[in-house]
Amino acid sequence: MRSAAKRFARADQGNIAMIFAITLVPLLAIVGAAVDYTRASAARSAMQAALDTASLMISRDAAANPSLSADAIQNLAKQYFDALYHNSDANSIAVKAVYSAGSSGTPASITMEGSGIVPTDFMKLVGLPQLDIGADSKTAWGNTRMRVALVLDNTGSMAENGKMPALQTAAKDLIDSLAGFSKQNGDVYISIVPFSTDVNVGSSNYNASWIKWSGSPSGDSWDENNGACSGGLSYKTKSTCTSAQACSDSRYTTKNKCTNNGGTWKLANYTWAPKNHSTWNGCIMDRDQDNDTKNTAPVAGDTSIPSTLHYAEQSSNCPPAAVTPMSYNWSTLKDQIGAMSPNGSTNQAIGLAWGWQTLNTASGPFQAPAKESGYDYKDYIVLLSDGLNTRDRWYSCPNSGPCPTIDARQDLLCNNVKDPKQNGGNQITVFTIQVNINSTDPESQILKSCASGTNNFQMITQTNQTASAFQNILTQITKLRIAR
Repeated sequence: MRSAAKRFARADQGNIAMIFAITLVPLLAIVGAAVDYTRASAARSAMQAALDTASLMISRDAAANPSLSADAIQNLAKQYFDALYHNSDANSIAVKAVYSAGSSGTPASITMEGSGIVPTDFMKLVGLPQLDIGADSKTAWGNTRMRVALVLDNTGSMAENGKMPALQTAAKDLIDSLAGFSKQNGDVYISIVPFSTDVNVGSSNYNASWIKWSGSPSGDSWDENNGACSGGLSYKTKSTCTSAQACSDSRYTTKNKCTNNGGTWKLANYTWAPKNHSTWNGCIMDRDQDNDTKNTAPVAGDTSIPSTLHYAEQSSNCPPAAVTPMSYNWSTLKDQIGAMSPNGSTNQAIGLAWGWQTLNTASGPFQAPAKESGYDYKDYIVLLSDGLNTRDRWYSCPNSGPCPTIDARQDLLCNNVKDPKQNGGNQITVFTIQVNINSTDPESQILKSCASGTNNFQMITQTNQTASAFQNILTQITKLRIAR
């Protein structure tokens, strides 16, 4: 017995089992806590995602309808959240939404808060039967102001396949939708730039200091081609007037007839008098290179070549609808859309250049209003064209394919438009749409590369896709941000 007792006292084989038995309970509690916390974390992450998405959806509704009541917003919050939240571990879920209308310089916002409990499986053994979860999300809008230049093809081919009516309807709908996001004057500005070979800046601007009437190196400016030749004979341009030859006997109109009938052929001493500029139709052609690819401020009285001024001409390729500078007069903007009529050839670059000009707050013919402090501003250009470039001031190309010479000028222009250094540090986002209905035109590489990103270029092949293309752009430019 004494020997057995000594062996028992010296034995240590059962220590591990005893230690394990002692530590088993806290080990199970730790593992169980990890499991319970993982479930609670997953439930909270799902709640946060649902709140973020629901707050964006509600804010879109509230921005479009600022008169929504608190009860209506709370109902929307519950509907959207219930549709988005699918975690089965949490219960006793409660969601609250608070709408703040905002004021000048202060964004409107939707704040959503969610709470719930996750019953524990292991931690209840140590007196914690549940874990509380909660999340919140805030979506703000109204401190971001938008300026959108709509650069729209008015060329003759827009008369085909119902393209012009479809464009007019889609553009008016876009204006209405953007107007809905304007809580106060200045939140949204829109300009309209119809283009074909040239643009129409409005005949009422004939006294403007930024117009150049003569001196174009190619002789195609207004004064040289619109006037009257004194001396009895009528010539349509300055060059044909001043270089005209006439017989001293006015009955004979050719040298052969003159000399065969005994008259004397001589150079006529005619003089050219340009017409009054008030008879101008408002047509403007491309600026001198390289100002055609820049947003250089025009300098009054500039006689240099190249000139910073904009050359006037009296072209039949001028759109009837004039450029409308940045405005929030929605009815006037839609009236200008309604006044658009197909005419002329395609020169996308001149439309883009004037769209860019209407966004310029520093200077220019249609200087945009100054940007107020306390707001973030987003500038956009939407360029829609149904054809490839075919004609500008210097080049003319067939309708059957791309025009490398015109496209090269446009490529320089596009890069400058998108370069913040050319815009005082501001970023302009460009969207482009190629309308290619019943056409064999290839995909326009210049429109594609001009867009600010792959998703910013769209090709449509059916008339009814015009509205969808504008809606896609609307979705991107009115995207709201999660503030918290």
